[in-house]
Amino acid sequence: MKKLAAALLFGSLAGICHAADVKHTNRLASEKSPYLLQHAHNPVDWFPWGAEAFEKARREDKPIFLSVGYSTCHWCHVMERESFENEEVAKILNAHFVPIKVDREERPDVDRVYMTFVQATTGGGGWPMSVWLTPDLKPFVGGTYFPPEDRYGRPGFKTVLLRIADAWKNNRTQIVQQGDEIIAALRQYSLAAKSESPLDPKTIETAYEQIARSFDPEQGGFGSAPKFPRPVTLNLLLRIYAREPDSQRGKHALEMTTFTLRKMADGGMHDHIGGGFHRYSVDRFWHIPHFEKMLYDQAQLAIAYLDAFQITREPLFEQTARDILDYVRRDMTFEPQRAQSSPKSPVAQTGGGFFSAEDADSLEKPDAHEKHEGAFYIWAKVEIDELLGAEAAQIFERVYGVESHGNAPNGSDPQGEFEGKNTLIRRYTDDEAAKIFKKSPDEIASLLAGSRRKLFDVRAKRPRPHLDDKIITAWNGLMISAFARAAQVLDDPAYLDAATRAAQFAKINLTRNDALIRSYRDGASDVEGFADDYAFLIQGLLDLYETGFDVGWLQWAEQLQHKQDELFADKEHGGYFGVRETAPDILLRMKEDYDGAEPTANSIAALNLLRLAQMLNNEHFRKSADATIHAFDGQLEKTPFAMPQMLVAFDFAQSKPKQIVIAGRGDSADTRALLCELHRHFIPNKIVLMADGSAGQQWLAEKLDFIKTAAPKNGQATAFVCEDYVCKLPVTDVDAFRAALAGK
Repeated sequence: MKKLAAALLFGSLAGICHAADVKHTNRLASEKSPYLLQHAHNPVDWFPWGAEAFEKARREDKPIFLSVGYSTCHWCHVMERESFENEEVAKILNAHFVPIKVDREERPDVDRVYMTFVQATTGGGGWPMSVWLTPDLKPFVGGTYFPPEDRYGRPGFKTVLLRIADAWKNNRTQIVQQGDEIIAALRQYSLAAKSESPLDPKTIETAYEQIARSFDPEQGGFGSAPKFPRPVTLNLLLRIYAREPDSQRGKHALEMTTFTLRKMADGGMHDHIGGGFHRYSVDRFWHIPHFEKMLYDQAQLAIAYLDAFQITREPLFEQTARDILDYVRRDMTFEPQRAQSSPKSPVAQTGGGFFSAEDADSLEKPDAHEKHEGAFYIWAKVEIDELLGAEAAQIFERVYGVESHGNAPNGSDPQGEFEGKNTLIRRYTDDEAAKIFKKSPDEIASLLAGSRRKLFDVRAKRPRPHLDDKIITAWNGLMISAFARAAQVLDDPAYLDAATRAAQFAKINLTRNDALIRSYRDGASDVEGFADDYAFLIQGLLDLYETGFDVGWLQWAEQLQHKQDELFADKEHGGYFGVRETAPDILLRMKEDYDGAEPTANSIAALNLLRLAQMLNNEHFRKSADATIHAFDGQLEKTPFAMPQMLVAFDFAQSKPKQIVIAGRGDSADTRALLCELHRHFIPNKIVLMADGSAGQQWLAEKLDFIKTAAPKNGQATAFVCEDYVCKLPVTDVDAFRAALAGK
């Protein structure tokens, strides 16, 4: 399968992005995706993914060149500038191929199939992804970024195009046969083998051992450079701690998590001026990041910091969670009056949805012609000196590692883009800086906060990175969870409001005929929702119900779960396919089996089903959860570290989850006191229900008999702590509630 691909594909070199040549306009100009619109003025005769392109390929007997990326992808910009804006390259592409552009965020189903092919045939993957297909969509050659010209004995993009065109003309039989063989192999791969026996609970211990072996005890994180946050790993470690907090394994799981979170919060991957986190660190020190910001990272990292704060009460974790969430509210939240919409396009009647990403690249100055990675975020020492004044600059620069010649570690800036510039990385705590500069910690904290505000105001006048203002259902579900959890843990109603507005936005703008759609930008997308859109939004709705106790969100979650089962469930083998059975242009229905930057739909769905089973006393959901976990037994037994979020669901399934019922008025002080006490504790395997005498309680009572009799005692808000619907004595006192939560 690798023979032809290996003869054609080679590695990557650096570059910069450049404005498109406006003398050309292609079909992408009528699309909504920011990524497709970025290519609308290439000389390449691009098609969007769809029947028109497929028919042209069949009619003209040409192979398809498929290019997949996303609008905030640095190397996608590089390849556009070097190749897709190049008239000579465009001439070759247009003459010999049918070129198709796909936004991987808008069409993850297309991306998933062909990325699996690229990884299988080349041993790696990434974006931009370049794949050549037969007219019936079967891949036969694939790769990622190609330099435009031959370099260092490796063929450039033009050479590769001409070789493939020649092969299509002269070796058609071999290519078609190879395409058939590849699809057969991928189809076999997509049928994950189930284990004959139930998953061993010790699999969680095996996963812990794999994680511990890859832990970096000096810098935190797992593995070496580049370092990705991968919050799903931290989720599992904190469940291991919750299972056995007094064991050596439990203590080490917590230590690995908190040490990593501290290092990330101090590092340059954290935007100390504007908040939020960049995508990943190119070095092992969390210092020089790849500067794009993704919504799914913000959501998952906020929850990781909130969980750590619940356990440790460490102020840094609360501050970092707030920092992420406030960045999202300020810069990543859709408000109709400031949306980047065409004046002629329909505009949502409600704001509150969350945008997808901010780019890594931007102009250094408004009149510059070329964008550079990190230009918006990095600083020359002289800028800070002039802005802050001598004393404040001295303290700020010492604390944040600012150096006159720049502070990029050796080997982290091979292209010299950060020469003479500084990526802020926190070197000292307030207490340590106070000792160095003979001031109080409060004085240091105040001075640094004032300095950050000044830098923020100056930075705001720089050209901003491109904002991908596409609102993706799945990622909004993750962010709803983050804001809901923050409202619980930090007792901040502003975060509940943000979660509620986003859910309302989804209800109004991301649904069609009771089904979800993938995204919204200048109106609803034509792309139907995928399994992850359902799973992630259901999770967000469950978290939102457990925060504000509006039973309407729980009812919608139940409806969406039934819809997910109808559209995506593998009723024979368990689990969920990523796409509908009726998807006309997808060669393979695949089940994701790797919890990476985003968790898989299956991992989140398994936990959703378990929670819904408990909340609604629904045995069907419980059986579906077991079948979903069992569908991945083989994968979990071989490489449990690959699916840590599925093991989080397995941990829930193996435990005796607590059912906590609060009986009282939601707006009363005594009810709030009980909820505040509950949210001080990290109890991952629980459900929380409200018995407030409303119509919502009556709806729940039809499913859960014990809700019928749950009522305040002697007029006071009352907590019931139960396991398997067997409840301890009701308590009204906060201290007694604390003891009941601890099992006393």
